[in-house]
Amino acid sequence: MKARVYVTTKKSVLDPQGQAICAALNGLGHKGIEEVRQGKYFEITLNGSEDLDAIARDVLSNPVIEDYRIEKLA
Repeated sequence: MKARVYVTTKKSVLDPQGQAICAALNGLGHKGIEEVRQGKYFEITLNGSEDLDAIARDVLSNPVIEDYRIEKLA
């Protein structure tokens, strides 16, 4: 089985890299961009019954400042 894990900064946490990307896009003429939030993406192939939620929570993200979302694929 394959799964995708998306890790993003919580809305309440400042995202300086996202702000820099937004400023760069605006500087390049993309004036319709109001906000950018950047994150991490993991594509994982599972061979067995791993606890993907525990992996995402304990290893792939920092639960103090980040949220994660798991998408299981066929």
